[in-house]
Amino acid sequence: MMPNMRITEALVAEHTIFLNVFDQIERVLPSLTTPPEVQTMARIVEGLLEGHARTETNLAYLALDHMMHHNGELKRMHQDHHEIDDRLRKVHTVGTVAQARRLLKSAIGASREHFRAEERSVFPLLERTLQAETLDELGKTWMLREGVADARV
Repeated sequence: MMPNMRITEALVAEHTIFLNVFDQIERVLPSLTTPPEVQTMARIVEGLLEGHARTETNLAYLALDHMMHHNGELKRMHQDHHEIDDRLRKVHTVGTVAQARRLLKSAIGASREHFRAEERSVFPLLERTLQAETLDELGKTWMLREGVADARV
C-alpha cells in the first residue's frame, strides 16, 4: 500500500517529471526541421499540462479560491495557464519551423517559471491554509484520478 501523499507533494512530483520531459524536448528541438515535428512536441506538452492544470484548478486552487477569492496570486496562476495554453495553440498555426520552435520554447520556459512560482507561493499557501486531513484527502483524490496503485485508505 502506498503512503498518503498530500496534493502539494503530488503536484511537485508532477512538476519534476514534466521538467525532465521539457529537458528532453528542448534537447531535440534544434534538430526538428518541420512545423509538424514541432507541433507533435507541442501536443505532448499540451497533453501533460492539460491534465495537470485541471488537477490544480479542480483540486488545489478550488480549495483556496473559495477561502481566498481576493488573492491576486491565484489570479496570476490562472492567467499563466491561459498564456501558456495560448502559446502552445499558436505553435499549430505558425508558418515556419523557427516560429514554432520559438513559441514552444517560450511555452516551456513560461511553464518552468509557473512551476517555480507555484512551489514558492501557492503550495506553501495551501499547506498553511488547509488542514493536513484536507491536503491528504485531495492527494488521495489525485491518486485515484491518476490511477496510482493502492490509492485506497
